[in-house]
Amino acid sequence: MEDEGTTTLHFTHRGLNSQMECYQVCHDAWTYYIADSLRQLILTGLGQPTPKDEIALGAMDENRIPHDPGTKSIYHRLLIETPVETVYKALTTAEGLAGWWTPDTKAKPEIGAILRFGFGPSYFKNMEVISLKPYSRVEWRCVKAFEEWIGTTLTFELEPQQKGCMLLFHHDGWANYSAEFASCSFDWALFFRSLKFFCEKGKGFPYPEFNV
Repeated sequence: MEDEGTTTLHFTHRGLNSQMECYQVCHDAWTYYIADSLRQLILTGLGQPTPKDEIALGAMDENRIPHDPGTKSIYHRLLIETPVETVYKALTTAEGLAGWWTPDTKAKPEIGAILRFGFGPSYFKNMEVISLKPYSRVEWRCVKAFEEWIGTTLTFELEPQQKGCMLLFHHDGWANYSAEFASCSFDWALFFRSLKFFCEKGKGFPYPEFNV
């Protein structure tokens, strides 16, 4: 329906009701695809469709690094009350990563891309994208940072929930339970608070505000 140069779209998914287990997941997904992806397609000519799974899966299987059981891992798990599509975007785009981790971000959602994250004038981390499974999994390998970080892998696993998205994060490959390991685990908890606020409210607490 058009009204003074604007268009109002009414969308109905018939046969789905609030008593069904998948209702909230479908509601949130449709909200994302219509209010965000379709709107961007109309306004800019570029939407945000779900990429082909077979491309992402093939790349993931080829590049994924097996976890060494002799090393240490950092784990965090949290519920983010937004669709998995929103969280995936926050983990894969420069705009999203800048909104919750550090404003000094250079990133592309592509297998093999090197992501650059700046923390202050003289320190930055480089991450190689080694796995992308749309709306399900993101994995990086650290190629430049503090010595203890180099060679570690960072994995973000997303699972749709009735209330939004469950994020399981593990940072694998640490050689020891060191002071840097402990500090990193604490900082990740603060940054995931930032990610949660960014996805749910549109404003996170990226570096250097994350520990305020």
